[in-house]
This record gives sequence, C-alpha cells and structure tokens, in this order.
Amino acid sequence: MIVDKHIRDFLLEVSDKRRIHLEGNILKLIEAEEGDEEFSLYLSTSLEKDKENRKKRLDVTKQVQDRNRELLESESENIRINEELKIALDSAEEAKIKALAAKDAALTDLDVLQKKSQTELIGTIVKVALLVILSVGVITTIMYAIAMMTDKDTQIIGSTWSNMFGILLTNAFSIVGTIMGVKYASDKDK
Repeated sequence: MIVDKHIRDFLLEVSDKRRIHLEGNILKLIEAEEGDEEFSLYLSTSLEKDKENRKKRLDVTKQVQDRNRELLESESENIRINEELKIALDSAEEAKIKALAAKDAALTDLDVLQKKSQTELIGTIVKVALLVILSVGVITTIMYAIAMMTDKDTQIIGSTWSNMFGILLTNAFSIVGTIMGVKYASDKDK
C-alpha cells in the first residue's frame, strides 16, 4: 500500500521533529513509491526501530515473567516457612504448658514433703518434750518418796515438787501451743 503525499510528509515531519516512528504490523503494509529514497529510508528505519522495541519489550516481558516466577516461588517458600513456624510455636506452647504442669506437680510434691517433714519434726519435738516432762516428774516424785520414807523434812521438797509439776505442766502446754501456732501459721490453705 502506498500512502499519499500528505500522509508521507506528515510521517517524515513527526519523525524529524519528535523522533516518533510508526510501529507494528502496519509497517509491513506500507510501501514507498519508486524512487522515494527518503520515505524508503524512513520505512526501513521504522522497521529496525520496531524490531528493537519489540525485542526490548520481549526482554522486559521475560524479565517480568522471571521475576513473577521468583516471587511465586518466594511466596510458596514463605508459606512453607510460616507453616513451620506455626508448628514450632504450637510445639513450644505445648512444651510450655507441660513445663508449667510439671512445675506445679513438683511444687505440690515439695509442699507435701515439707508438710510431712514438719509433721514428723513436730511429732518428735512433742515426744521429746513429753519424755523430758515425764522423766523430771518421775525423778522428782522418786526423790520426794525417798525423802518421805527416810523421815527427812519434806516441806521444802513438797513445795518444790508441787512447783515443779506446775512449771512442767505450764511448759508442756506452752510447747504444744507454740508448735500448733507455727503449724497453723505455716498452713497455706487457711
């Protein structure tokens, strides 16, 4: 197809002033008149520029496609990593819960053990205190009985014996009261 002179001049003017050439498949349809070297040169230059531009666009398209492919691979990798992190976080949370349960069980066992040792210690203290009280009472009673059998003056021993039993009884209640107070104060449930 040969274009008329007006279109030919317009295309050459746009090419000179604005450096814009025709592009695309229309270049395959347009032909220069015989002997019109200037328009032939324009058409060949336009074809070359069109080929270059197509090649650049194709390269850009390939780069975009490659980048899109990389982004899709990165996205799938990110999804996989996020899933692994979620699984690891869930596992850590479960481990934390198990550790807290184990800690609570250990604290409960420790509390039971402490209460058991306190109870055993209190029992031992009470037994020793009662043994001391009984032994002092028995020894004082034996001494008082010996003094009565040997016709010695028992007035001092009698009052001492009476005072001794009062003191021992008071101390026994004091010890038991103190132990019960300590046990009550250390009881966490109340």
